[in-house]
Amino acid sequence: MLAKVDPSSNAGRQIDEIRAEQAASAAAGLRDVFFAYDSWVITEEGRQALSRNAEWIKSNSNALLKVEGHCDERGRLPTTWYSVKKGESCTELLVELGVGANRLSVVSYGKERPSCTEHAESCYQQNRRGHLAVKVGK
Repeated sequence: MLAKVDPSSNAGRQIDEIRAEQAASAAAGLRDVFFAYDSWVITEEGRQALSRNAEWIKSNSNALLKVEGHCDERGRLPTTWYSVKKGESCTELLVELGVGANRLSVVSYGKERPSCTEHAESCYQQNRRGHLAVKVGK
């Protein structure tokens, strides 16, 4: 006998997990890192944000984090490539700042989870980001 899987309940769990991660990340005061168009180079402002994030991570020794790479819908290369590079560059700097690599994982969301949906540069800028999410559950 096969059990039926209800896809809507799986989607509900994913939404709950995302909300829990967002709440935990906001409570931790973790900051996003924003990138220029067609770039994954971390700016001085981004370095400062990651430095503050690294201090929180190091002082919360049980915390595990997802480093999410996001990008806008434009660019010369596939959006998933850009978002992977953004996540990797954030992870590399966090490790340089003393965070154990075993506490970080990189996830590429490409253009699939925009924080802003308007078609304007100010909105695109918000979508080109590295986001740290505190893992909850599992």
